[in-house]
Amino acid sequence: MTDRLGQKQTAAMFTLMVLGREVTNQELAEVVGFTLTGTERTGLNKLGYVDSDRTGPKRSFVHLLSESGWAWCEKELAAGGPPPQRGQSPLATALYVVLGGLGEYLDRENLRLVDVFTPADSTPLADRIRVAYRELVKEPRGWVGLGQLRSKLGGAAAAEVNAALLELSSTGEAHLVPEENRKALTAADREAAIRIGGEDNHLISIEAS
Repeated sequence: MTDRLGQKQTAAMFTLMVLGREVTNQELAEVVGFTLTGTERTGLNKLGYVDSDRTGPKRSFVHLLSESGWAWCEKELAAGGPPPQRGQSPLATALYVVLGGLGEYLDRENLRLVDVFTPADSTPLADRIRVAYRELVKEPRGWVGLGQLRSKLGGAAAAEVNAALLELSSTGEAHLVPEENRKALTAADREAAIRIGGEDNHLISIEAS
């Protein structure tokens, strides 16, 4: 049995699960009528279930379900009912009946929730990298952190992203270099690096096309 969360946090987790990508607070408000802020957000961040970051000119929060978050959702399917709350809604109870059936199906088919809810994207990964780079770069051929780039790729597997980056590098279209100021690197920056020739590279520049 998984640790239970409050109803708002649980609703946020399941919403992020179904959308299967980065979600802004504005979109959360449009989809489910509330935003993930305050202690609800920081609680999920501290548990490692949700990664939240500020982005855009208004520095508004975007949220992404982590690997631990997906695992929590899978366990929550078998909870048998929603988190306790005064005046429990029959609809919430019925939802957990549906979730339990979904969990049983996934077990029978040896599937994970991420297989069901991650949005399909038929666009070649190299093209998605080019688009993400153009959205992030501030000047022609400028440098973009690989951590930022990876976060724009909708949860694409790290190994697949690495392969696409290496292909772009081999053709001379992309240039990958280490961050000179190693003290400025965060843990996420280090994790996002790609190792080439025995050296970690943290930044990318792509030739204009």
